[in-house]
Amino acid sequence: MRQRRLRIVAAAAVAALIALAGCSSNSGTPGSSGGKEGPAEITFWQSQFEPYQQKWFKTYVDKFNASQTDVKVKYQVVPGDTWQQKLKAAQAAGTQPDVATTNYGGIPAGVANGQFAELDGLLPDKAWSDIKSNVGGFVQVGGKHYAYPMLVEPSTVLYYRTDLVKAAGLDPNTPPKTWDELLTWAEKLTKGTVKGMTIASVAPDLGWSSWGLQYNACGHLPINDDWSAANAKDPCYTKLFEFYQTLFQKGWIPQQPKVGYPDATPYGQGQVAMMANGSWAVGQLKQSFPAMIKNTAVAPFPSVDGDPSKPTATLGGWTLTVDAKSKHKEAAAKFIEYLLAGDPAIMADFFRQSGFSKYTVRTSVDQALASDPAATADPFMKIISDKVVATGKAEPAYPFDISLAFATAIESVMKGKSDIPAATQKASDAIDRVIKQQRLKGTAPKG
Repeated sequence: MRQRRLRIVAAAAVAALIALAGCSSNSGTPGSSGGKEGPAEITFWQSQFEPYQQKWFKTYVDKFNASQTDVKVKYQVVPGDTWQQKLKAAQAAGTQPDVATTNYGGIPAGVANGQFAELDGLLPDKAWSDIKSNVGGFVQVGGKHYAYPMLVEPSTVLYYRTDLVKAAGLDPNTPPKTWDELLTWAEKLTKGTVKGMTIASVAPDLGWSSWGLQYNACGHLPINDDWSAANAKDPCYTKLFEFYQTLFQKGWIPQQPKVGYPDATPYGQGQVAMMANGSWAVGQLKQSFPAMIKNTAVAPFPSVDGDPSKPTATLGGWTLTVDAKSKHKEAAAKFIEYLLAGDPAIMADFFRQSGFSKYTVRTSVDQALASDPAATADPFMKIISDKVVATGKAEPAYPFDISLAFATAIESVMKGKSDIPAATQKASDAIDRVIKQQRLKGTAPKG
């Protein structure tokens, strides 16, 4: 979830990367043919995702190149574990890609470092007005746009086994609306070797998967809006700590999970009756546990007080950005407009290929999917899109050290290692240290 800062120390590695990115339009002028200037050549680096995504990107890069003669896109897939290393080496050599995939959390820091070009004026106004209102701010800094969003993935959705719910005397058509109701379900669904549910229970996973629930409990995260001081001791967090504590100490969730929060395997294998997981779990269930689909329903994760308008999930996802030093910004923007902001059928095809496990940021694409039989027949898409994505919040842009400090407090209370006052005081002190050491005071990005 977080971007790593790695140093490049070997000159040979840098040289290899220069060769790898040597086709960048930043290193020369467009070629010519027959005495006429050729198309503007731009490079597009895509971080490696699921196989279907590479296939989709290549298909539409090829279609874009064939559709016109002004711009030619050279497409390259870069493994995620080497992304930062390759990108920094290319930037140092002046051969960075014109267009790159960038996650939402990386935009504020990239703007602060002068990495991204402003896209206002490069993309038409209608491209921005098509973006959903609760997502538009994700790609803005200081009121200006520096990326175009591609998709969102809600971090927290409730999945549950309808057959086990019925067997426990509960109504699968009326899922829990509050945390207290969810605890009741977890208790009643814990039978024999089957736990009532699974949810994150270790700090690294709690650090990001609980952001939506932190917002739900308090309306804010455990740091002041201007990043000047910790705000982890707000009494409204008490219910959040007690919720996790009850699930764990009552034995209604696995005590020693074998996989991390993003992995739906325990649910798919029938080890748990309910699951908190991101929307990506839909894809995993369809691919790896298709027999489970007929007995699975989804719902927004319950709210602390039952208010469905409050967020319970943050929305992670990906965008396309244009490098600030690109010599062909207009050409790069033309490609982005075609791929992400143009014909709604293009992005509708992407969501179809994803098994409807990722969600659109554009109203026009929602409308296109509404007339798509595969989309309307999907048992999960409309619920997640209308009831989870619609209330989702942006992931925080502050360093993950802050999230980890608060998550460590949740885990310590959850597992009986600390009481709430002591845990939140420790988290507050740790967050204040991060603020001081990393000089964060007053650096919070302004939308």
